[in-house]
Amino acid sequence: MKLQSHQSTKTIPLERKLRRPFSKIMTLPKEVVGEMAPLTRIGLAGLAVMGQNLALNIAEKGFPISVYNRTTSKVDETVERAKQEGDLPLYGFHDPESFVNSIQKPRVIIMLVKAGRPVDETIKTLSVYMEKGDCIIDGGNEWYENTERREKEMEEKGLLYLGMGVSGGEEGARHGPSLMPGGSFEAYKYIEDILLKVAAQVSDSGPCVTYIGKGGSGNFVKMIHNGIEYGDMQLIAEAYDVLKYVGKLSNEELKEVFAEWNRGELLSFLIEITADIFGVKDDKDEGHLVDKVLDKTGMKGTGKWTVQQAAELSVAAPTIAASLDSRFLSGLKEERVEAAKIFKAGGVQDIFVDQEVDKKKLIDDVRQALYASKICSYAQGMNLIRAKSIEKGWDLKLGELARIWKGGCIIRAIFLDRIKKAYDRSPNLANLLIDPEFSKEIIERQAAWRRIVCLAINSGISTPGMSSSLAYFDSYRRERLPANLVQAQRDYFGAHTYERVDMPGSFHTEWFKIAKQAEN
Repeated sequence: MKLQSHQSTKTIPLERKLRRPFSKIMTLPKEVVGEMAPLTRIGLAGLAVMGQNLALNIAEKGFPISVYNRTTSKVDETVERAKQEGDLPLYGFHDPESFVNSIQKPRVIIMLVKAGRPVDETIKTLSVYMEKGDCIIDGGNEWYENTERREKEMEEKGLLYLGMGVSGGEEGARHGPSLMPGGSFEAYKYIEDILLKVAAQVSDSGPCVTYIGKGGSGNFVKMIHNGIEYGDMQLIAEAYDVLKYVGKLSNEELKEVFAEWNRGELLSFLIEITADIFGVKDDKDEGHLVDKVLDKTGMKGTGKWTVQQAAELSVAAPTIAASLDSRFLSGLKEERVEAAKIFKAGGVQDIFVDQEVDKKKLIDDVRQALYASKICSYAQGMNLIRAKSIEKGWDLKLGELARIWKGGCIIRAIFLDRIKKAYDRSPNLANLLIDPEFSKEIIERQAAWRRIVCLAINSGISTPGMSSSLAYFDSYRRERLPANLVQAQRDYFGAHTYERVDMPGSFHTEWFKIAKQAEN
């Protein structure tokens, strides 16, 4: 394999280049830089936590990479890390023109900058120096319609465009994320060889990357992934709340419980890190750090987008919506402190304080309730993806999405293998709840699930995620719902009409007139 230098036809064997330091900051005039450095395979702009770690991952996999950041100190920092982590083939540039010109044609540049205007500004800065056939990839959490707009704008300039979801946080970016590229298939083929090596590797299912589909599908899938993540985290927090305050488990006991759960059906990244969290002591005193963390959850927008999309697509996603509402309520810390004083003074006590429970039984019931609720949360997320895929004509493969989420990403779990198999059995599966295996598991766990929700309600502990999941299941499994009354009300006050169960057609009744006649 050979790499071409900028302004010379001389080729430099890769094996010879590997004998000299790669990690350099290119601050010399570009004509000099061109003589010193070989053309790199790919570029990356945006060197915050995710960008820096992904760049090092790419370099470590043997792909020479150019990096650029508007704040030049980030470039220097990344180059220094590349030196320290094995003199990786990474080159830093302080100006956009030299950066773009350092990449072999057709050029491929990944952007990892904040969504919205910063993406447009970065595209504007870099595209000036790019040529027809070059490719830009947005690896941020971008609104999918922005990606589709940019893809059209880039097409007019002769450039290719991909919107690629990147999941896994700092560790995933550095050592193997789950990658969700969507947009130009031609652009995907440019870098498929890189992505297959950079992505997380799962022994029984391969690299955690696939071409998602057209348009903004990659960003949309990543957005729903994050919505599912919101649900997962909320459900785990509720399990913790019940175990801590009803079961009175210590942090040491909680650590043991979650570690044990992580060896079974709940094995996942989020369960694993939860066990770790309970084991961390506060370095400022003898207590545990988790107890000192303010009960106020942040968010960056993807959960809100997911719930908005659920409303627009008319897809029920109550578990995900409940998790978002819980974050909103957590933000009202000062109000909650005052409310607690008012209601305590009014006689509303923490009922769970004086309860005696069978710890072993409680832990097992919570485990089953968590698993059953988790099925509902994932079912809602997959149904959102399916509905958008139908609307946009993306033809997304739900089983393949479950496969690439098995490693690297935040929601990675052994559970996802079950989901993949469900969609392999029935690609057009209407809902995970009616898959034979999942329906059996729900039936087996529903008694424990109901016990935990009732216990939480009677104890004054809110479990909006578990309760919403149970309500979702109970609504979905019932042949007849009280929606007939709601529709009758709508017809009464708004003449919205209704259908009948015993004959076809649309009907309207003058309910008020008939009711008054009956009274007389």
